[in-house]
Amino acid sequence: MSINSQPQKRSLFYDPSLLFLVLVNFVTIFFAVKDSWNLSTVMWIYWFQSITIGLFNFIRILQLKEFSTEGFKINGQFVLPTKHTKIRTAFFFLIHYGGFHFVYLFLIPISIFGKSSGNLDIKLIFLAALLFFVNHLFSFLYNKPRDTKKQNIGSLMFYPYVRIIPMHLTVIFGATALLALPFFLVLKTFADAVMHVVDHAVLKKGEE
Repeated sequence: MSINSQPQKRSLFYDPSLLFLVLVNFVTIFFAVKDSWNLSTVMWIYWFQSITIGLFNFIRILQLKEFSTEGFKINGQFVLPTKHTKIRTAFFFLIHYGGFHFVYLFLIPISIFGKSSGNLDIKLIFLAALLFFVNHLFSFLYNKPRDTKKQNIGSLMFYPYVRIIPMHLTVIFGATALLALPFFLVLKTFADAVMHVVDHAVLKKGEE
């Protein structure tokens, strides 16, 4: 069951799922700064959020009814919008995106933090990750009626990778950045909001 029973046109700037997403990010920023969280704690919270994004994106691909494969290739060959293409794309995304985050299991604690990471607050990480999960579950259910509209499967598979660019940049540069924590928090919030708007702007075109 979806939250909206009928697809509706609505402004993305008055989208409860977007507002909820931004709110959760700002709550995280507020407490991270107020309580002086260490950068590794914040990175783990957003790592779990990124896993959640990938999970729901995998489900969205599998639930596509009609979709476009314009400009989309598998093994260098253009493909048709068939059920086989959908399933193959969904599981390729799951393996590739999941593998990418498996690597980060080692990069986050080893590559840049080392002894400066401080003690991790497992309870805090769990609660914040759960809040992000609830946010993305709400977004998935709220936008599900529009997700049935025709989309480009290649674009749908690609968008989650854009949202992890801030994590990638922080892994590379965070160890030496004086303002690593606020840099990461602001950049991650911006990427979340922009990619949410881009994603659902594409869906909106399918409604018109």
